[in-house]
Amino acid sequence: MTARIERVVTEGVVDIDGVEHKVENNTWIVGDDEEVIVIDAARDAEKIMEKVGEREVLAVVCTHGLADHVGAAIEVAARDEAVIALHPKDRRLWRETWRETWPDIDMEDEGIFQVADVELEVMATPGVTHGGVSLYCEELGVVFSGKTLLADGPGKLGGEYPALADQLTSIGERLFTLPHETRVLPAHGDETTIGELERYFDDWISGSLVRDADRSEPAQSPLPDGTAAAGIKLDLDDD
Repeated sequence: MTARIERVVTEGVVDIDGVEHKVENNTWIVGDDEEVIVIDAARDAEKIMEKVGEREVLAVVCTHGLADHVGAAIEVAARDEAVIALHPKDRRLWRETWRETWPDIDMEDEGIFQVADVELEVMATPGVTHGGVSLYCEELGVVFSGKTLLADGPGKLGGEYPALADQLTSIGERLFTLPHETRVLPAHGDETTIGELERYFDDWISGSLVRDADRSEPAQSPLPDGTAAAGIKLDLDDD
């Protein structure tokens, strides 16, 4: 059967510098009428499993190990004894949520998950976390970008960019090599496309990390050595 994508939006609260903020998380379900893979089982296992229904859960894949994105992973996996997959560099984060168990699979770059009639390719995209990954499905023309790339730009952690150079390298060298029409399905917020976001990339590496930002002065790069610190080379015209 032909694979399809479904979204479940769950809600919660995060604390940033002592202030609580409401946040919505996306859980993505990829599969057909018989089997599915659940991506980022966030917060509400009951709501996720209601969408899954009687279909078999083959795997719960975590694009990163932050608590609000793995909080329902064990319960979602339990019914069908599905495997849980996480990049090993995010095991420490996983342990902050789940102290008595480990994921079943250590994901590696270019690893493949199969479900229904499609494949999900693992792309290592560190930045927000050391073990952040994205999942690219060529057949469906989508990339599940986790927190690495959102509809309004690079994702944050607690309002900050913990490793912006790594994150921009992941975006520029991995995600923005995908076809422009590729749909970007992130862990938070609305979907977009690679082509829509790519045109803002030069702004991001020069310091403007808000789309359509209205600045009266040139932005200062947030990177210690500008674009070079992100591992990105630009061809600049000499004036």
